[in-house]
Amino acid sequence: YYDCASGKMKAGPKGHTACGAARRTGGPQKGEETLHTQKGPGQAGAQPAPQAGHSAGRAAAAPRYDRAKLWPLFLATLYISTFTFGGGFVIVTLMKKKFVDELHWITEEEMLDMTALAESAPGAIAVNAAILVGWQVEGLLGMITAVVGTILPPMVILSIISYFYNVFAANVYVALVLKGMQAGVAAVILDVVCSMGGKVIASHSAVSLFLMVAAFAANYIFGVNVVLIILAAALFGVVRAALARKRTV
Repeated sequence: YYDCASGKMKAGPKGHTACGAARRTGGPQKGEETLHTQKGPGQAGAQPAPQAGHSAGRAAAAPRYDRAKLWPLFLATLYISTFTFGGGFVIVTLMKKKFVDELHWITEEEMLDMTALAESAPGAIAVNAAILVGWQVEGLLGMITAVVGTILPPMVILSIISYFYNVFAANVYVALVLKGMQAGVAAVILDVVCSMGGKVIASHSAVSLFLMVAAFAANYIFGVNVVLIILAAALFGVVRAALARKRTV
């Protein structure tokens, strides 16, 4: 007979085969050991284990934004917008203190870029800055959250003031309060100017120092529009970066 386990012919009763005996007793047949070894004990028909790259792909596909920041972002923009008087530059100043100095959600360089973009883009500076900060912190949901938190206080306050406009306009105490706020606003803006200007001076970059002084002179002495100054500085930066890249190629 033919012994399928050894693959050789052996002496034995007629019609007897080791292959048939193995099938009747449930023993392993030739080639089955390899199959069971691949599947593992007790896992016949099991699917192959997923590759490590699949887990890494799922981890890489996970969103980088943290939804837990949405509520603090809304409260921060709501608080800043509620107690900000004096224009868009003041709210940008307070955003810098909150999101850069306290929460460390964005860097000071990013805040400087956002300030330039908010000033250059059409629309209110405060809303533009809220759009940029919200997008940087939490993406689309962060942008919507920051904008809602920014525009909600002015809408409520201006609605009340417009209803009682005559009372507020003729009230001497309201006028004194507004004058006091103007002095406080000037102090806040000066504080941020010294902080950001100090960073530029500490960089020891002759080009940056020249741009800062030239921009100040153009606006304060010659009365050039701020938007034009920012656009000119941006164009200068693009040309400078292009020349630097060309030298390195």
